[in-house]
Amino acid sequence: MFYDLNIPYTTNHAELQRTLAFVAELGFNTIAISVSLSGKLPTDLVRAYNSNIPTKPENPHQLIPIQFQTSPIPSPLPFSIPPTLHILTRCTLTLSDPSQNHRLTSLTSLYDLLAIRPTSEKTLQQTCLSLPTIEIISLDCTIRYPFYFRQSTLLAAIDRGIRFEICYAQGILGAGEARRNLISNATQLVRATRGKGIVLSSEAQRALACRGPWDVVNLGIGWGLEKERAVEALQREARGVVVGAEMRRRSYRGVVDVVYGGEKPVVEEKGKGKNLGGKGKEMVGKGGKRKAGDSVDAGEVVVDEAEKPPSKRELKRRAAKARKAVATGKADGSDNAVEESTKTKENGDVAMANSKDQG
Repeated sequence: MFYDLNIPYTTNHAELQRTLAFVAELGFNTIAISVSLSGKLPTDLVRAYNSNIPTKPENPHQLIPIQFQTSPIPSPLPFSIPPTLHILTRCTLTLSDPSQNHRLTSLTSLYDLLAIRPTSEKTLQQTCLSLPTIEIISLDCTIRYPFYFRQSTLLAAIDRGIRFEICYAQGILGAGEARRNLISNATQLVRATRGKGIVLSSEAQRALACRGPWDVVNLGIGWGLEKERAVEALQREARGVVVGAEMRRRSYRGVVDVVYGGEKPVVEEKGKGKNLGGKGKEMVGKGGKRKAGDSVDAGEVVVDEAEKPPSKRELKRRAAKARKAVATGKADGSDNAVEESTKTKENGDVAMANSKDQG
């Protein structure tokens, strides 16, 4: 399963529909439609349970009607999508001032994924080390950054579960300078992260900028990624972003929502037989023993389980008992022989004495 987590949303729905259809033909299964925001967020970014909604729905994950949404992405989309394509929503927030409050918690309730695009070294450090509730750090690789990517900062973000995104569409269709910057920034990012935690996305605004999964893998190899890492950037790493974002939204301090999975099927009890009653079966426990307090009525037959084979300890005990019995039998036989010889000698002496008296 291949992922493309950055397809920009456009109000030209015909162009967006063509892009989604072409992405599905290329072999992608899950895509994220993204919206870009910058500056201070407005105060009306509250999608669920605001004052305009008359009643609170029972299911917290139920879709809010379109007239109550503040996200520009309509749900559901006003056109047909391929049945093999799974659609997610994403917000990419450009962070330029580290001291500004961007109300990220309200964005997590609006979108499935949340990405941050830092523009300076301070905002990048803040995003990697302390900024919560984000899944992706999306760097604009078509510009030249006045600083180097520090390995310790980027690896700290990866340890927190954040992934770094490299978008290739602007470098493919852009000018020569954008291509040079894309290659330079992507190579530096791969070197700083040691090829770990990289996600490859298109950020294609039209179908012409999209590429197939294996073409994107070849691009990653050209930027310094190993082939296995490049494939993982479209599969395992991207899936980890989606699953982690869903767990963050649907769990609280390690407690996950319990989904109703149906009731346990009822097993019907077997009827009584001719020789065995239902009560007799219930009373026979493990090892053929009845439970304490149970009694067997007249006419009921209790069937014991097959006798288990003796253990090694039992076999050794039986062998020692047999050897002891053999040794005891030999001792008894020698004592009887001595007694018999003694009796024979005494009888001989008596006979000799009688013969002398007669003479």
